[in-house]
Amino acid sequence: MSSSVFIPIFIITIITTCCVGIVPINAQCSEDQRSLLLQLKNTLEFDSEYSTKLVQWNHHNKDCCLWEGITCSKAGHVTGLDLSFESIYGGIDNSSSLFSLRFLQSLNLAYNDFDSAQIPSAFINLTSLTYLNLANSGFGGQIPIELSQLTRLVTLDLSAFYLKLENPNLNMFVQNLTQLTELYLDGVEISAQGYDWGQSISSWLPNLRVLSLSNCNLSGPNDSSLSKLQFLSVIRLNGIKCPGVSKNWPPNLQIIDIASNNFFGALIP
Repeated sequence: MSSSVFIPIFIITIITTCCVGIVPINAQCSEDQRSLLLQLKNTLEFDSEYSTKLVQWNHHNKDCCLWEGITCSKAGHVTGLDLSFESIYGGIDNSSSLFSLRFLQSLNLAYNDFDSAQIPSAFINLTSLTYLNLANSGFGGQIPIELSQLTRLVTLDLSAFYLKLENPNLNMFVQNLTQLTELYLDGVEISAQGYDWGQSISSWLPNLRVLSLSNCNLSGPNDSSLSKLQFLSVIRLNGIKCPGVSKNWPPNLQIIDIASNNFFGALIP
């Protein structure tokens, strides 16, 4: 009798142990990370009526890893920050605590309004970034060379109508960004001929899968060097001047978007 009772209990013990073992343990943010985030909130200028993330950050909730827009590592370091669509209209400069969040891998500030302020050069401190999205965030002027030092970037979106690449130009800017697989510069003033921008992209960004350069004041036709981009599957060149008809497309291209030049469609080689 004792053995028949012991076996079910043993089985239950194993099942209980296994189940307990697979329960996920939430990371607790470290105090220094929480402090930096609260400093950031206090210096940002935003409309609390439309904010859904920042407005909820406070001293009462000790675990910043549970705050809206925050992603943490198992060690409690902030690795992801999404403040897109937060109605932010100021408060980020080179002194911002944002640039002390040195574990950040993903940063999204898209669709805010920084009132044509220049992109801070202190972005260079965020050396772990693999994803950076500043699309339509209201920054203006010359894109700083410091962004080109973020050599781990895989996705970069700087789409906006108030930014430009003159000094550094496109060629200088992308030289160190060789890990990029997605590049979005829609609306950025680049002003380059087909040979120039085509050579710059194909020479320095061999891993590109998505390239979006619509309304950048570019001239065509595209350079034959683009055909070297073996992984490129999507290219958008709306607004290019006199693109002509070109056969210099990468071999695995699936989507070509040059709608404003009377061409739009899918190209499957």
